[in-house]
Amino acid sequence: MSNENIFREIDEELRSDRMRALWRRYAPFVIGGAIAIVALVAVNEGWAWYTKSQSSQSSQELYAALDAAERGDLSAAQAQLDQLAADGSGGYPALAEFRKAALLAEQDDVTGAIAAYDALANTQSNMRLRDLALLLAGNLLVDSGSLADVETRIGTLATDDSQLRRVARELLGLAQYKAGDFAAAQASFQAVLDDPLATASLRNRMAYYLAQMLSAGTASLPEPVEAAAADEPLAE
Repeated sequence: MSNENIFREIDEELRSDRMRALWRRYAPFVIGGAIAIVALVAVNEGWAWYTKSQSSQSSQELYAALDAAERGDLSAAQAQLDQLAADGSGGYPALAEFRKAALLAEQDDVTGAIAAYDALANTQSNMRLRDLALLLAGNLLVDSGSLADVETRIGTLATDDSQLRRVARELLGLAQYKAGDFAAAQASFQAVLDDPLATASLRNRMAYYLAQMLSAGTASLPEPVEAAAADEPLAE
């Protein structure tokens, strides 16, 4: 192997390490956003199901399992969630399955967690819960899977008409960077930055990603409109 190839591989590895370090730094914010979505959906769906079916027993079982998980008693939480998934009423079994998948991820069984989220996505008739399962699976696959794996889950969530497009595009951009598709990663981050509904903290994170890419030489500044216009030939 020539010295040039060796230096190129070292440079690519350093760039990859920088972005991985950046992802580890900001992952809690992305994951926290996903958890907030889970909580919001759980509250909304749980309340709707409760008011329709008065399934108070299932509600109590769910919150008991969540409390056990918060205390670190994962075996008790798992047992309670299994029971709820099997015997719960209304939509509580689905919420139990979501928490079971999250518990697998917390115990470093990423493969099991992804399989659980995929199963949820394939069986859910509620589109919001289906999209949420796909998003959470994609989040785990940024680190553990390929770009194709991530695109399969969240590609349809990164469209302009998706309410989850901002989180989906951030995850997609990170997966694209990891795969070496820097132009696509830059476009994904820029799309979030340009989104009028993006929060200030999200915009700051996108700007940080793009600045990191510019510093590493994996992104380029957009060509100014004036310069592009000046380069166009005059019409005869």
